[in-house]
Amino acid sequence: MFKYSNTNKRYHTYDYYLKQKYGSKVFKVSLNAGFTCPNRDGNKGTSGCAFCSTFGGGENGGNVKEDLNTQFENIKKIMQLKWPNGKCIAYFQAFSNTYAPLNKLHEIYDPFFEREDIVSISIATRADCLDDSIIEYLSSLNKKKELWVEIGLQTFNENTAKLFNRGYDNKLFIDRVNKLRKHNINVTVHIINGLKGETPQDMINTCIELNKLDIQGIKIHSLNIVKNSTWGNEYLKNPFPVISRETYIDTVIKQLEVLKEEIVIQRLTSDPIVEDLIAPMWNTNKTQLLNDIDKEMVKRNTYQGIKKEFN
Repeated sequence: MFKYSNTNKRYHTYDYYLKQKYGSKVFKVSLNAGFTCPNRDGNKGTSGCAFCSTFGGGENGGNVKEDLNTQFENIKKIMQLKWPNGKCIAYFQAFSNTYAPLNKLHEIYDPFFEREDIVSISIATRADCLDDSIIEYLSSLNKKKELWVEIGLQTFNENTAKLFNRGYDNKLFIDRVNKLRKHNINVTVHIINGLKGETPQDMINTCIELNKLDIQGIKIHSLNIVKNSTWGNEYLKNPFPVISRETYIDTVIKQLEVLKEEIVIQRLTSDPIVEDLIAPMWNTNKTQLLNDIDKEMVKRNTYQGIKKEFN
């Protein structure tokens, strides 16, 4: 059995990590705090990253028209129907959740770090929205409750990053990760497989580079071509190749093989809104995809971190 598992998984799942730490099921309550992004407000662009939806990655989050407390209570009640005794993570998901003045961040986050019904908080953002004063503030929050900061890197290939208009370079990303870790803040990195122009080896190389950093978690999913995104509009006019299901499974397994076994795998696929998804349609069955990754890892007799030369 894999070291960080008590099931048939051959990689370090987030569910395993949370159950070991908190002794029970823990679920996320996804919130929309009404943030925007430097790639949308005119600072670095107006249409977002080329793959980004109008939801800014918060497709399954709360209703931005509701205040945060209402969002939290409504979603928490729904989640408790499935897990009555589950504990809560407040997940600030949509857009860039540190892209605001400090007084605004205090207004949003301070109340949630005082709540006894929340065990942990995750904040999704960008490397260029983490200046020193914000990191100092996050450090103070981390002393009150477990904090995870999620950074949307997507790829270590600088050429690809320019193609989808990421808006910052790898040097800045590495600097921000190092500063967060100096304050003992958990770091999760988002990456995307199947970005335009990338080969499977490019995707594996991204994990090899991330393995050199002190990160605690990673989220992997395929490129989703969605309506009302730059690449979505382009695809409708002139379809371009997207990663196949078989290539995706093979690439994910090879990425897991090079990642250190202690890195928590928080996601291996995504939850696109089916009505907005243009391609690839194979990504709509999350459960089957995860099952097939598991089966293929058993077939290959492999597991996370098996390639020790990259650890």
